[in-house]
Parts: sequence; structure tokens; C-alpha cells
Amino acid sequence: MTMDWNAAEASLCAALRSNPGPWGDHSRYVAQACEVIAYYYGGLDLNDAYCYGLLHDIGRYAGVSSEKHLIDGYTYCMARGWKKAAQICISHAFVIQDISASIGAFDVTKEEYEFMEKFIKKAVYDDYDLLVQLCDGLAMPTGFCLLEKRFVDVALRYGTHPATAPRWKRTLEIKAHFENKIGCSIYDLLPGVVENTFQ
Repeated sequence: MTMDWNAAEASLCAALRSNPGPWGDHSRYVAQACEVIAYYYGGLDLNDAYCYGLLHDIGRYAGVSSEKHLIDGYTYCMARGWKKAAQICISHAFVIQDISASIGAFDVTKEEYEFMEKFIKKAVYDDYDLLVQLCDGLAMPTGFCLLEKRFVDVALRYGTHPATAPRWKRTLEIKAHFENKIGCSIYDLLPGVVENTFQ
């Protein structure tokens, strides 16, 4: 079922009124990257790709948090019947399907942690999950950038973790997955990558 673009846009606007911050611009760039890469990749609904990217951090509507925004986003989307978007609210943070690979703090209840642990382990990732995982790494609040710039940005904010290098490696594998079918570098598809990377 195709997502409602207007509802997704309205949700982000409302979420930003509740908790303003650069995460909103980041989400919009993630959505744009998802739509563009999906177009050249083929076989994906462009509207869905855009909406999944737009809503991946929607859980931040509840306020400043670490991993809590994942479960808040899941709950938010499930309440609206957006099952795939709900999955992506969690899956986008776990390129490695193991809760121990998280780089954030689990500011959640014991029950929420246990739910997420099981959910991540059992989730079946498709190209929409992979697309949002990739595009989350391509988007700063100021625009598109090389993955490596985003890697460093996240490491400076959250610190390094035993899973940091494996997460980077997996993200680069996902990049190759899309590029192999598209037939060119994803950076060729996104405007301003060079300028934004080196500013």
C-alpha cells in the first residue's frame, strides 16, 4: 500500500513544532536521497521511498533522546497503520541486525529494550530498509555528503564503539549493492555532495 505523502509531510511538520531541531532538515535530505536513488535503482515506489526517509526519525517528536526515538517512532507509525515505516524507524539504526551494535544510549524501559532486541533480530530487511540506512549516512542537516563525513560526524557526537568499524563496513556494502544495479556512483546522483562535504 502506497503511503500518504501529505500525511507524512504533515507528520514531520507537527513533529518539528513539538521538538524543533536540525533533525528535520536531515530527514528531508534523507527523503530526497531515497527518492532519487530509488528512481535510478528501479523496482521501488518513489513515493514510499521518500516517505520512509522522511519519517525515519519521526520519533524525535517526543523530545531530545537517544535510542528512545526509535521506539517512539515505531509506536507513532504503528498507531497510524504505517507498518513498514514503523519498522524503518527501528531498522535504520541497525545496519547490523544486533541490538548490541547500537552506538546510542538505551534511554528506554526494560520492556521496550526487550521488544527492540527481538524485533531487530527477527526483522526481514528489504531494499527500503537498506535504502534508508544508506541515505541516513548521506545526509547532513546542511545537505548531501560523502558517507565518510557523516561517519565522522556521528563518531564525534556519540563516540566510537566496538561496532563502529563493522557498521561503517556494512554501510559501504549497502552503497555497493545499490551502485552495482544503478551502474554509477550514488554521489553522481546527489547535488552538492562535493560542496557540502568540504565546507
